[in-house]
Amino acid sequence: MRRIELATVNVATPSYLATVRGERVYSGIHKLPVDAGETLWLSSVNLAGDGQADLTVHGGLDKAVYAYPSEHLTAWTGDLGEELGPAPFGENLSTVGAREDDVRIGDVWSWGEAQLQVTQPRWPCFKLALHRGRADVQTGMRSTGRTGWYLRVLEPGEVPVAGPVYASEDPAGVTVTDAHLAMLDVHASEPERIDRVVAHPALAEQWREPLRDRLARRAR
Repeated sequence: MRRIELATVNVATPSYLATVRGERVYSGIHKLPVDAGETLWLSSVNLAGDGQADLTVHGGLDKAVYAYPSEHLTAWTGDLGEELGPAPFGENLSTVGAREDDVRIGDVWSWGEAQLQVTQPRWPCFKLALHRGRADVQTGMRSTGRTGWYLRVLEPGEVPVAGPVYASEDPAGVTVTDAHLAMLDVHASEPERIDRVVAHPALAEQWREPLRDRLARRAR
């Protein structure tokens, strides 16, 4: 099994983020690192101490944990021209030794007593732009493919903040990058890739549905 280290584990409950068009916006994106000596409970929807403000678009069973490669942070510091601070993209897990092009949809991660499964890339909403204080971060994440990925919890349990995680690779070989590129392909110019992504049983339904619709439109 492949070993993945954890640089930090980060959590936060929803707090005030900004006022947009007269409405107060709340989010759990302001995450802070947990002491490496601690052990947390991972439920089917959240790490202990973590939460989401709007469950219609964030969190849920298929997006219980968000992982982001720490290797991307140097590039982001250059792109944004600023110090990023802790959990700059609202990630729960800052990983070492895993990236979108070698993490697969369906990979099973063993972390302490818990087991998780990779489900989809992340395409951020406007709250990331509010969090970073700049509108270009959303398009930057999509254009670079530095998206990170979500995981569902297959088996809840206690998890050591210090890690490590052991990953079992899914045999289908559909990477997070494949899923990202499939969603970028708005005209379904590469239907074979989209079909491979859609057919994967571990893919989050929220990611599968628009891709399936895109293939259906192309077939008409």
